[in-house]
Amino acid sequence: MYKLFATCLAAMLLQASDIMAQQTKTVTLRLIETSDVHGAFFPYDFIERTPKAGTMARVSSYVNKLRSELGDRVILLDNGDILQGQPTCYYSNYIKTDKENIAAKVTNYMRYDAATVGNHDIETGHAVYDKWIRENNCDMLGANIIEVATGKPYLKPYTIIERDGVRVAVLGAITPAIPNWLNESLWSGLRFEPILDTAKKWVPYLKDKEKADVVVGLFHSGWNGGISTFHYNEDEAELVAKNVPGFDIVFFGHDHRERKAEVVNTQGDTVLCLDPSCNAINVADAEVTVVKEGDKTVGKKVTGTVRNITNEPLDEAFVGYFQADIDSVKAYVDRKIGYMGDTIRTRDCFFGSAAFTDLIHNLQLSITGADVSFNAPLSFDITVDKGPLYMSDMFKLYRYENQIYVLRMTGEEIRKHLEMSYDLWVNTMKSKNDHIMQLDASNKADMQKYGFKNLTFNFDSAAGIDYVVDVTKPNGQKVVIKGMSNGQKFDEHKWYKVVMNSYRGNGGGELLTKGAGIPKDSLQGRIVYQSKLDQRYYLTQEIERLKTITPKPNNNWRFVPDAWAKPALARDRKLIFGD
Repeated sequence: MYKLFATCLAAMLLQASDIMAQQTKTVTLRLIETSDVHGAFFPYDFIERTPKAGTMARVSSYVNKLRSELGDRVILLDNGDILQGQPTCYYSNYIKTDKENIAAKVTNYMRYDAATVGNHDIETGHAVYDKWIRENNCDMLGANIIEVATGKPYLKPYTIIERDGVRVAVLGAITPAIPNWLNESLWSGLRFEPILDTAKKWVPYLKDKEKADVVVGLFHSGWNGGISTFHYNEDEAELVAKNVPGFDIVFFGHDHRERKAEVVNTQGDTVLCLDPSCNAINVADAEVTVVKEGDKTVGKKVTGTVRNITNEPLDEAFVGYFQADIDSVKAYVDRKIGYMGDTIRTRDCFFGSAAFTDLIHNLQLSITGADVSFNAPLSFDITVDKGPLYMSDMFKLYRYENQIYVLRMTGEEIRKHLEMSYDLWVNTMKSKNDHIMQLDASNKADMQKYGFKNLTFNFDSAAGIDYVVDVTKPNGQKVVIKGMSNGQKFDEHKWYKVVMNSYRGNGGGELLTKGAGIPKDSLQGRIVYQSKLDQRYYLTQEIERLKTITPKPNNNWRFVPDAWAKPALARDRKLIFGD
């Protein structure tokens, strides 16, 4: 009897051991993020009319390769700013509106699992992005985009993606700085809450109620810095990763800067943070291995990197599927609209009055009859060659779909606006051998700073006034306005009509608020004109009317003193551009 009992007990223990072994399972997942694709869908640059590096055509190859190895253990995510950037987007958003938005068509073809919305998606306006959201087959996320009427998220706050028994929670959010850039008509009925507060609310819910094994942040928000107010920070990725326990991975974007970081949160856990930069040159690639015993996660390992995909083969099936769309956009951008009488370059705009910047200045003044114009180079290094002008060139001449605004400003506010701009742009030189430009070598890979210390699209110059920028003076004292360009006196106490783009007019770059000192809630009341359509539309109309344009510098401003400024400009130009 004893032997029989011992034998039965051993059998039972062996069977129990087998059951436990069967309940212990190791699952490895790959999570791939794209961000700030900006219309880089196809391997052709419709602006430069040349082959394009990266693009979703290569991302598709990379994802297909992973799926062939891992099947549905691949999770594909997009992090917003997909609706603006290439003529493909403009054509789909505003011209061929009866068809499925090309951005949705691409992500649907590639079988994305979830996506967030970016600020440049919101900039297209409700009619465009609401249609795009409806057309997407994947879950569209935005936990901090709140519908004012209901107090509830306008989009799904999160999604649960289950693979092989592993529950992956993806929490989506957008930078809350939207009101600082965009007219309220574009986001009417919505408000944008801080990502930090939103994450603190939802992460415990995802862990406790949804029983998530893996928690992922998908944030259209940069690492740190940007606009910071009492109410929110523009870039919260680092802040959230460090201060909201529970995240395993934080995918982020918005700042166009490739980054991999591992931070330790307030509970001592390591959080992987990845930003693939922009234009589908890279993907963020994370591998998560989860060990489960029954329903319980008993082990987890997270690794990852930012992976360049420019050497991946083109997905020929992808290109073939979209060939009709590619042909339609090519036909649109190949339309000849006029003739350029001389070559112009944005690189000239950083070193003084330049034909490229002044073309936009003069157009803004001509359209609106304003007294003064503000404008900054929106592209770092774009050339429009002498010769025939095509619709593709209009996306070089004006990069974004900004409207034109005219605001009432005093002369003092105009000067202070420019003071902040040049303080972001140039140094206070202490000797003739100093740099004249504010440079930071660590920003070379930053696709919004390009080696400058600050964002280049905030380097406003002015037309309609004559002035000098004394680079030997301290911040706040560099700009001396000599008079109006028409010969009239400039008066700091007088009111002027000042034309600018809608980004700037809504407070973008904080030149009007921190610089000129105009309260943010007063800007709307200062607007006396806003165009119905975008700046590029009016520029195209003007060129078609004139048939030939030959832009020249206004030469209404310069850096002084000449003895220091001229050699310093030559040195820094060679350092930045090699010429």
